Amino acid sequence: MTAQNRFLSLQIFILLISMIILLSVVPVGGSVDLYLIQPWVNASGIFPERDNWYLSTLNHRIVKDLVIAVYSLFFLLWCASFKIETFRAQRWQYGYMFWVSILGTCVVGLLKSQAAHACPWNMTHATATGFIWDFSATQGHCFPGGHASSGFALMTGYFVYRLQYPARARFYLIAGAVLGFAMGWAQMMRGAHFLSHNLWTLWVIWALNVTVYAFVRSYSNQKTIIQSAGFYPVFHRKHHQRQSSAVSKK
Repeated sequence: MTAQNRFLSLQIFILLISMIILLSVVPVGGSVDLYLIQPWVNASGIFPERDNWYLSTLNHRIVKDLVIAVYSLFFLLWCASFKIETFRAQRWQYGYMFWVSILGTCVVGLLKSQAAHACPWNMTHATATGFIWDFSATQGHCFPGGHASSGFALMTGYFVYRLQYPARARFYLIAGAVLGFAMGWAQMMRGAHFLSHNLWTLWVIWALNVTVYAFVRSYSNQKTIIQSAGFYPVFHRKHHQRQSSAVSKK
């Protein structure tokens, strides 16, 4: 088994195990969700921090806009690579980073638009003694967490750079995980999502990246088609570089 096959096999194993854990240990609206969101809801079932400026404006709008600006930069660099020689060598990395990141957030958004799960702030009902959770709430469109997907999508950089630049790959992996969890946790504090919503967002983003990576790897031999679209996988290029070096040594 090659190193690439071992890597993909490990990712599939991790995805399967994590899915089982999410379904059994952290179900949507389960005890873990309720325990972690309890500090942010008052005795009447109201989320006092829902309109907090730092959470609603800084986190939900400004930070998101900054992350979108990063993806936009990759798109501009990809476009520039068709005209500017300096950027041409990195065309595949720029294009992969932008298109797969956007694909991930779009898939999460599509799933969210079709989901029946309501947001926590729509699931509380005040009673004479406090409040109750209404898990039959029908407002929906709150699962998985859309906001966190913008942060988690940065982990696409791990797949882009893992072969050529391992240190840079680890940076995107850690940065995406930290940013995604931070953005998602802030939404929990507002009452917009449960922890499980954001964990499933992470799972979807990672699963999509593994799928796309495997697909590109499988079809990397179709050099002409991929090059014409501006995508030339780094592992395919490195293979040809090794071949060229071997020939020159002979």
